[in-house]
Amino acid sequence: MARNSKRVHRSAGTGRFVKRATAARHPNRTVSEGSGAKNRGGGTAHRSATTGRYVTAATVTRNPAGTVTENG
Repeated sequence: MARNSKRVHRSAGTGRFVKRATAARHPNRTVSEGSGAKNRGGGTAHRSATTGRYVTAATVTRNPAGTVTENG
């Protein structure tokens, strides 16, 4: 990670930024990333808040609070 970038934490359910303490209390429901991280593709990507792996749209439908949708 670059020297000037910092970690930000988001709620997987709402997409809002949350404090580091909130992310520590709820690791399965928050996503932590470098502030410079972006989805550089042109489409939509879905990620699991728990593992950070890409998931299908069907998984998002079954578990909306545990996934994050990124628009490119």
